[in-house]
Amino acid sequence: MSDHAVLHVKGRVLVGPDDVRDELWVIDGRISYDRPAGARDIPTVEGWALPGLVDAHCHVGLGAHGPVDADVAEKQALTDREAGTLLIRDAGSPSDTRWVDDREDLPKIIRAGRHIARTRRYMRNYAHEIEPDELVAYVAQEARRGDGWVKLVGDWIDRDLGDLSACWPRDAVEAAITEAHRLGARVTAHCFAEESLRDLVEAGIDCIEHATGLTQDLIPLFASRGVAIVPTLVNIATFPRLADGGESRYPRWSAHMRRLHETRYDTVRSAYDAGIPVYVGTDAGGSLAHGLVAGEVAELVAAGIPATEALSATTWGARRWLGRPGLDEGAPADLVVYESDPRADVRVLAAPRRVVLNGRIVG
Repeated sequence: MSDHAVLHVKGRVLVGPDDVRDELWVIDGRISYDRPAGARDIPTVEGWALPGLVDAHCHVGLGAHGPVDADVAEKQALTDREAGTLLIRDAGSPSDTRWVDDREDLPKIIRAGRHIARTRRYMRNYAHEIEPDELVAYVAQEARRGDGWVKLVGDWIDRDLGDLSACWPRDAVEAAITEAHRLGARVTAHCFAEESLRDLVEAGIDCIEHATGLTQDLIPLFASRGVAIVPTLVNIATFPRLADGGESRYPRWSAHMRRLHETRYDTVRSAYDAGIPVYVGTDAGGSLAHGLVAGEVAELVAAGIPATEALSATTWGARRWLGRPGLDEGAPADLVVYESDPRADVRVLAAPRRVVLNGRIVG
């Protein structure tokens, strides 16, 4: 890691999709567009600069079987950093990762506390598993522990039914979301299927993760309420394999998962066309590797979202949605530099030339 107090970034600086500048300066870890007086022998980085990428659905501190040790969590965060992800919305983790905040060489994390799930209706060791009469209390608890977000598990397989079904009654989610908002937190929910979506949106939820069950009749409701989606298409790509594994025991669920996979691109494109905010998230952690942000942006493009909008979903727009600065004057110098214009080909994101975090070259 470089400890240079001043750094010069030149070439093309993408402050916004249509705001392109020739250079910026990093002075004491912050961005400036004014050349520092008297500076000599300043290290220079050349290329196309973007704000540090955002992974808006990522789980640092989570492994396949639940919480992981700090050294594993550190490796997860470093893998994301090497991919250019410098801001993470950690959409649920059973691990305490506050120690990351003291590390200037690791991505910044916005936490949603621990998942809140219905009893025996989620993966073991991931979530608080509770009943509806406890939901408000647990939402309040995680709202206080998190960084302005709370994560619900909105649906999961019901073993008696043999298919996905909603986890919470309408009155419980209404009361819980109202309490979260009273405490200043936004609420998001894991949702694969169709059934839970109307209740959650009409109850005031702010975001839906995955959203594979978003149907044409629900799209106007999402759009009118401004409810964002984080499609996690690199995770949805695993649905056929999951369906194959569950075929013998849960054939109805397996068929449902295959249908959701088959319509995934149409669902995302229809949401985007209707004006629903769409953001990049990989669902890294658990069973999925970290460092997949470039692949998720490419998946959004494959779904039909224009390249510049897909970039915004992991840079300018995502940072604005999460209340964090981009390449603004005086902002922390968190940026990634590429060989060529990522607006012309988002696959460039897979090969950062330089990663700068808090004004220091870390990759």
